[in-house]
Formats: sequence, C-alpha cells, structure tokens
Amino acid sequence: MTNELRLILGDQLNAQHSWFKDKSHNVTYVIAELYQEASYTTHHIQKISAFFAAMQAFASALEKAGHKVIYLTLDDTQKYADLPDLLNHLIKEHGIRSFCYQLPDEYRLRTQLTDYCKSLSIDYKVFDTEHFYLADNQLGGYFKQGKKHRLEHFYRKMRAEFNVLMDGDGPLTGQWNFDSQNRNKLKASDLADIPEPLVFANDVSDILTRIARHGIKTMGKAENQLLWPINRSQAKQLLVFFCKVLLPKFGQFQDAMTGKLIEFGEDKGWSLYHSRLSFAINAKMISPHSVVNAAIDAFEQNDDIDIAQVEGFVRQILGWREFVRGIYWANMPNYASLNALDANLPLPSWFWSGNTKMRCLSHAITQSLDFAYAHHIQRLMVTGNFCLIAGIHPDEVDDWYLGIYIDALEWVEMPNTRGMSQFADGGIVGSKAYAASGNYIKKMSDYCSDCHYKVVNTVGDDACPLNSLYWQFMDKHKDSFTNNPRTKMVLSNWLKKPEADREKVLSRANFLLQNLENL
Repeated sequence: MTNELRLILGDQLNAQHSWFKDKSHNVTYVIAELYQEASYTTHHIQKISAFFAAMQAFASALEKAGHKVIYLTLDDTQKYADLPDLLNHLIKEHGIRSFCYQLPDEYRLRTQLTDYCKSLSIDYKVFDTEHFYLADNQLGGYFKQGKKHRLEHFYRKMRAEFNVLMDGDGPLTGQWNFDSQNRNKLKASDLADIPEPLVFANDVSDILTRIARHGIKTMGKAENQLLWPINRSQAKQLLVFFCKVLLPKFGQFQDAMTGKLIEFGEDKGWSLYHSRLSFAINAKMISPHSVVNAAIDAFEQNDDIDIAQVEGFVRQILGWREFVRGIYWANMPNYASLNALDANLPLPSWFWSGNTKMRCLSHAITQSLDFAYAHHIQRLMVTGNFCLIAGIHPDEVDDWYLGIYIDALEWVEMPNTRGMSQFADGGIVGSKAYAASGNYIKKMSDYCSDCHYKVVNTVGDDACPLNSLYWQFMDKHKDSFTNNPRTKMVLSNWLKKPEADREKVLSRANFLLQNLENL
C-alpha cells in the first residue's frame, strides 16, 4: 500500500471535501503553521491568530473523525526555510510514496507547489478544493485575460445556471437586481434597533504568545478571546444568526455607515446588519452553497425578509465572490503589477493608527485595526476612495488591504482593491473609477456631522479634503474619463466652471497632496 501525504493549507478547512469520506491508515494529513505564510505581508494579529486557531480546530476534528493528522506549530516548523523544505523532510521521515494537495487559491502558493512537484521523484496528484460554485477548470470558459468583464452579465448567468432565485427562465419576481433599494442611510431612529453582533470567545492566548515568540510583525489590536468563528459549528451559528436576526434588514442598510452607535453603549457600528461570514467562507469552514441556500430558505420561510434583502446578499456571494476569483486567475500574474492611472504616492502613516482629522477615514481605519474588519462600502468608498483620488500607489494599497482584513486572501483582495477600488486595471473589473467627493460620505453616513472638516466646502482650511481631491483626480484624468459615459457629464460640468474657480480647487488639492500626513 502507498504511504500518502496530503497537504491541507490554512484556507482549505473544508470538512465536506471528498478526501475525508474514507479513512485509511496509509493516508496522513499535514497542517502546518508556517513563517512564510504569516510574514509574506504584515497581517493583522487577529487574522493570523484566527487562521492558526481554525487550523488547530480542523486538525483536531479530523483526528476525532479517525484520520491520521500531523499538526505542526511555528515551534515545529521554524527550522525549515519554507513549505517545500518542510515537505521534503516529512516525505523522507515518513517514507512517503505519494504526495497530494488541493489547488491553492493564491497564485504565489500555486506556483510554489507546482514548481515543487516538478522536483519530486515520487508520485503526486492535485485536487480541486470542491468549494466554489465554479470548479477551477471551468473558469476559462467564463473569463479571458485582459478582457473587460462585467458583474451583472456574469451574475445573471450564474443565477440561471445554478437555478438560484429563478422562476423558470427568468428571475424570481421578474427583476434581477434590487441594488437601487439597497442604498439607505441609517437615520437616528434606526440606530437603537441594530442588533448586538454574535461574537465568540475563542482563547488564542497561546497562539498570540507563539506569534510574538517568533518575531512575526503584525498590525492591529490583539485580544486573548478571539471573537471570530474558528470551526464549522461556530460558522453555522453565525449563519443562523444572520438569517434570523440580520437578513430582514441586510439589503436595506448594506451600504450604510455610522459612527454614532457608541452613544448606545458598545459601538455596534462595525457590524451593523452584515453577516461577517467572509472569514469562515474564505477559510472554507462553510461553503458558499450552504450560505446562499440558508439565506434563500430564510427568505421563503420569513415574511419579514423581502426579495431585495436576500438578492443583495446572494449577489455578493454567487455573483461578486465568484466573479473576482475568475478575474484573478484569468489575469495573474500580470494583474499584480497593473497601474493604469500611474498612481505613485505612499500610503499616509495614519493608515496604521487612524490618527486623521477626517472622521470617515478615522472611523473606518480604527475599526479595521480593532476588529480586522470593515464592510464593503467602508473599504470601497472610504479608505479605497481616498487612496484612489489621492493617487496612492496600488502596490501599497494592495499590501494594506491584504494585511489588515481577516478575510483577505490575495485572490479576493486584489481584484477588489487594484481593480474595483483603485481602477488600476484600467476597467477589467469596473466600468468606471469609483471616485467620490465628500457628498457621497454625507449621503451614506453620519460621519460628516462631527468631522473637523466641513463637507459643504471645497476650498478653505476647513474644507473636506475629499472634495478638492476628487476634482483634482477627475481633472488629472480628464482625457481618458471624458470618453466614459459614466463620467462624461461630471467632467463636462467641471470644465464649464470658471477657470479661476477651478484653479482655487486644484490649488487646495495640491496643497493637500503635499501634506497628506497632516490630514
């Protein structure tokens, strides 16, 4: 019988994988904490501790189910230079005659393992992760390198193909998209109704000590009691809570932001009506299919959940999550170096502290440092929008997003950041640059009411920096944006302004760009 070694990566914690249907004393699974994975960027401390805790929990669950498992901590792997070095040792030590692994979702790791297997003198086999709606070998039929793809077309195709929220050949209720109903601001009267988030108390004190002992550089706030789910059971609890408590108002307020909930005691402004399932899904503790199906079941059984709420949620998972994965694999590795707008400024140091007088940026960044989490509008239209209109280099933006968010793996982070947020891919992901002035923040949040700056002003010392930076950004790229039907009218209105007025705005913006550290 062949001695087989199967590698499980930290984001491959899928108990439903076909690997685990049968047990064999000739198959050994290895799950390892690796310095290379904890240090390829500066991660949030909660992110590393959550992955390590989830990996430990998964190894324990496999052992209890009767599988042979080797779990290696940083202490055990510190003498190995990298993953291939560790694998060579295990193969020799255990007399392994066959090596198996599931396709990594990050280009970096997939390349490393592909190259490693070319050097092996034993048999090896590669498996799909069996997690996404689309298998890895299906992506080429949907996405082409360099081609501009649009979510809506892909999303409708996925809905039809997988029969999700469909009525025959058409969408349920006759409408595909309820995005226009999902842009509501939280009024003062809505704040008291926001539920307390479901959080967990997973003891990661030993893991935190281990991370510190090995000198791994991190960012963010550490807690001995980790609030994130670290196993399938907790992920399912969070899903049930979302479907029962949060989904009835999820779509309605999915784009809303608030900094006022601290007035009601503990600040729930970081969680609102969002599921916060992204870490559990991306680590594969729970499948996107089960999440979507649970939301639809709740919609069908609960009259308080209307179609706009559930459709908005389904679009994020069946649509956007699968979409960005396809974009990533169609365009890597070149995608990682795209900089269509020639942005080149460094990220201000306050991205690591939240110490800025801009209320929206301060709140979103501080929240991210405290919880390793921010919802999609905070990422796209607050931190992302600032970086876009200020011209921050996409490499620096990518690195920050990849490190700070607990759910950030490169395949999902990069198309969101370099593509959707920074327009550095020149429109492969989005049809326009998602740039906005302070008026958008005022429309979707209550940040502006207690900000140092005045959102109604564009020039002057107290003017919201986003206003002049927005117009400077649009003016700088007017040659390319004028031909875009989604920005043509905005630019036309800008160019109709008296030249003296435009010069005042551009002067204010240039001053800000030279003083980004002091905003």
